[in-house]
Amino acid sequence: MSSEWETSKLLDLLAIKPRNGLYKAKKFQGSGHRWLKMKDVFGNNFIRNQKMELITVTNDEIEKFGCVKGDLLFGRTSLTLEGVGDCALVEEINDIPIFESNLFRLRFDIKKADPKFFFYYFKSSLGKDAIQSIAKQTAATSITASDLVELHIPIPSRNVQSEIARFLGCIDDRIALLRETNATLEAIAQALFKSWFVDFDPVHANAAFIENGQAPNLPAEIQALFPSRFVESPQGLIPEGWEWRSLGDAYEINPKRQLKKGTVANYLDMASVQTQGHVTADVNVREFGSGTKFCNGDTLLARITPCLENGKTAFVDFLEPDEIGWGSTEFVVLKPKTPLPDFHGYLLARQPLFRDFAIRSMSGTSGRQRVQSDVLGSFNLAIPDKEVAEAFNQIATPIQQSISANHKKAQTLANLRDTLLPRLISGQLRLPEAGAELAAVIDN
Repeated sequence: MSSEWETSKLLDLLAIKPRNGLYKAKKFQGSGHRWLKMKDVFGNNFIRNQKMELITVTNDEIEKFGCVKGDLLFGRTSLTLEGVGDCALVEEINDIPIFESNLFRLRFDIKKADPKFFFYYFKSSLGKDAIQSIAKQTAATSITASDLVELHIPIPSRNVQSEIARFLGCIDDRIALLRETNATLEAIAQALFKSWFVDFDPVHANAAFIENGQAPNLPAEIQALFPSRFVESPQGLIPEGWEWRSLGDAYEINPKRQLKKGTVANYLDMASVQTQGHVTADVNVREFGSGTKFCNGDTLLARITPCLENGKTAFVDFLEPDEIGWGSTEFVVLKPKTPLPDFHGYLLARQPLFRDFAIRSMSGTSGRQRVQSDVLGSFNLAIPDKEVAEAFNQIATPIQQSISANHKKAQTLANLRDTLLPRLISGQLRLPEAGAELAAVIDN
């Protein structure tokens, strides 16, 4: 720890005493002010204008339990020691959110303390160690605000606090921008899939051009690949030259992959699969025992409740060429057959029509219901001709690759931030050196 930094009791840096949040009966829920709950703190580092549950409150309750920019909110309890005391910082907001009773609030004297510096302090290993030192472990692990504010923390000057907070905030802003870009790219790919293969917009556009001369929106060379009329089929209207096929015919469902028992290989668990987006949170190395096997280009669909309903789906693009990975037994592996491109599988698995079909097809005891592969295989989808499939591949695959590249950049920045954080917070590393390390990562 830097000898230049003085030690201060956390309580001495606050503008007002810490406060536990508000408890209100269920009848008050559903309208009114945004209600900041434990899940919002655990799910977000920064509280901005995210959607939340609502709660009806009085003016007195707003005065006591309302949040303003700079408030630092802590979770009071956790099932694990590592999770207790997780925190979120209130930043720019357009309203006055109310925080619930499972949280407590610290409001700093901004003349003495930069709230964002202390947010990063409590996110660092130093801050987590300090929190765990006051944790009480019974059925659940808990901390109290009164114990937390008695901690003595070595802190730099007010100006240095802000400089460190701005530097770390810059990294977080870059990560957030990459993730927002990925959300936009995903939305573009999903919209294109729905337009071409669900709504058949280019076919309708060709028909409209013949009928009334209305020009289509797609580039002429792509538009020309689509027919201008529909034909009848037992499953309903289909673009001329296309066909309806069952998923079991158009895809490989749980294709055979070879991985010997005892082989050490990349492993993906259900917890690392996201409810939005195709990238995964984390991949570990484990000795293969029993589970689903997959390779790059496969789509992984959660088949068990509530993971399926929650949207857990992944596209495998994190392995080496010809590498086989493995994961939870609760995945269904989907692999499109020719002429469909690999990413078609992921985009289909995100479509509401497909997901609703999969959810309705679940069977089993309450709480342990699963999708049955043979039932899933009866889902019907429109299969285009080879030229349309290839045109879609040329657009969709670069989008998928950009999302993957942005995800890797965000992971690299997050790893750098987590490496720099305790060294900056403790004074072991100065900002010029930290800036050089950041520049090296960005340049690469």
